[in-house]
Amino acid sequence: MVKVEIVYRGKGLASIHIKGHANTAPAGKDLVCAAISAIAIGSLNALDNADDYAISVEEGDVKIEIPGSLSEHDETVLETMIIQLKTIQVSYREAITIKERK
Repeated sequence: MVKVEIVYRGKGLASIHIKGHANTAPAGKDLVCAAISAIAIGSLNALDNADDYAISVEEGDVKIEIPGSLSEHDETVLETMIIQLKTIQVSYREAITIKERK
């Protein structure tokens, strides 16, 4: 299962952590896992100020820590990523959980 943890600081994002595998098909054929990976990596690639954040990408583990505030563009990118992940969760609850905390 993929576990997503989103942490907010005040009204803004503090961190996003995506960890695990969807396990809906054999390795290399798991379309749910591929979709989650594409959303995460595509979103990170779309950030304007990626150097301002602590980003770690390893197999089955993506972390972004936001020490300060986000630009309007980067906030839109990350909020869009969260919406996309929640959309996957609607159809594949057995493959992805999302927890948000403040």
